Amino acid sequence: MARGGYRPGAGRPRKEAGKALIARDEKHAKKPQKSLGDKSPLEYMLDVMNDDGAEDARRDKMAIAAAPFVHAKAEEAKAGKKAARKDAAAAASAAGGKFAQRPGPKLAVDNT
Repeated sequence: MARGGYRPGAGRPRKEAGKALIARDEKHAKKPQKSLGDKSPLEYMLDVMNDDGAEDARRDKMAIAAAPFVHAKAEEAKAGKKAARKDAAAAASAAGGKFAQRPGPKLAVDNT
């Protein structure tokens, strides 16, 4: 008795290719986008944020969206826990003592 492999008629039945593609293309057709000119998205956000005629809610949203691109996060400005541990370990090994890095083996050539 054969096990596995191809079996005629098994699996999900196929749909008509033409109807499904046309319906999907019409449903997901892209809308034309407004041109920003030569401005980058950041410049556009800053222009809206600084525009006194714009609504306050829109200006607030643009300021929130533009902030990560203009200002660094506070955590990135200071060193983290891992960096502090690494610096402490380097300082301990540089000071000498029990945790100092040991010198490598002395190599000597004896050609006798």
